[in-house]
Amino acid sequence: MKRIPVALAVALATFACAAQAQTVEEKAQICAACHGEAGVPQQQPFAVPVIWGQQLGYLFFQLRDFQSGARKNEQMSPIAEALGHDDLMALAQYFSKKPWPNLQQPHAPAEMAAQAKRADTSVVCTSCHQEGFKGDGTQPRLAGQNREYLQKTMTDFRTGARGNNPGMSGFMRAVSEADIADLAAWLAGM
Repeated sequence: MKRIPVALAVALATFACAAQAQTVEEKAQICAACHGEAGVPQQQPFAVPVIWGQQLGYLFFQLRDFQSGARKNEQMSPIAEALGHDDLMALAQYFSKKPWPNLQQPHAPAEMAAQAKRADTSVVCTSCHQEGFKGDGTQPRLAGQNREYLQKTMTDFRTGARGNNPGMSGFMRAVSEADIADLAAWLAGM
């Protein structure tokens, strides 16, 4: 008998609940299964992002991309497919108004932070993600984001595994895997 991965089983159960949820609050409760009741992702050390307090436009575009298939994820794709178009904006608004949680991640060691700053300077991350890496509009906040999520996302852009933002793929191919690890640690500790 073939075993279903736990994450897929959770996604399928969540998908069934999403189809029955009526209010934005009920739909948001479904998100808490992975993203956390208070905005702190529950599935550690999996690469689950913080969505509380994230930028409205970014949240909407990611939900839209999961729904359309432009962005793929075993858990999120079926959930987004179960949502109506109006739900995408309602959920994006709901989560963007929440306070950004403190994941209590450690600051990067000085040498790692210095290398991350050099890598940042080479690709000028703040030109989109803004000063302090708090994002704006359709550009996501990176400061204080889940370290594993940041590293996986940057790596996925670098390898082309994530293709819903070709510009990011170009930027991430310009930095090494070691620099990506340093950037992830530095940004997570902000």
